[in-house]
Amino acid sequence: MIGSLRGTLIDRPLPGEVIIEVGGVGYRASVPSSIFGTLGPTGSEVFLHVHTHVREDAIVLFGFAHADERRCFEALLGAHGVGPSLALAILSSLSPASLSKAVLEDDIDTLCLIPGVGKKTAARLLLELKARLDLPTWGADGPTTSGGERSARGEVRAALVELGYGTDEIRQALDAAPDDGSVEMMVRTALRELARSR
Repeated sequence: MIGSLRGTLIDRPLPGEVIIEVGGVGYRASVPSSIFGTLGPTGSEVFLHVHTHVREDAIVLFGFAHADERRCFEALLGAHGVGPSLALAILSSLSPASLSKAVLEDDIDTLCLIPGVGKKTAARLLLELKARLDLPTWGADGPTTSGGERSARGEVRAALVELGYGTDEIRQALDAAPDDGSVEMMVRTALRELARSR
């Protein structure tokens, strides 16, 4: 599994694709259009955070300038009906911070501006990404904690996902949970709320 590439940019064969030579081997990677033009001219040294996508007929690399972009891409892939092409299109239009803001604000119109995303897809994404994105760790300028640390609410969200609760249930439970306190206390409060609503 390839997690990153550091090497020389040797070609841009197609829009949104680059070939990076590492140790004499050229790796072709698809990248968001937002970084395609920022990688520098041919011959530049570049570094990409990479998601390796394995299909029956191919192994495809997707490259990102920042680790939070890759994490966001992987969260999008986990959403129902979102494949790599659509996930890349979303990140070509929105930064992780902008996407997180749209999800937090239920901004369906922003998602509908992305090619290939209609109102039904946008509405489903808003629901699913509330559980999949660690929203409290992303502020207006990007990640607000280092090392991928989760906030308490992010830990509670992850625990409820592991327990098999759906996105609507998780959202309702988190709305009822206090804004401060230990993760254990917040989980207990969320579970009580879920038990009452069933």
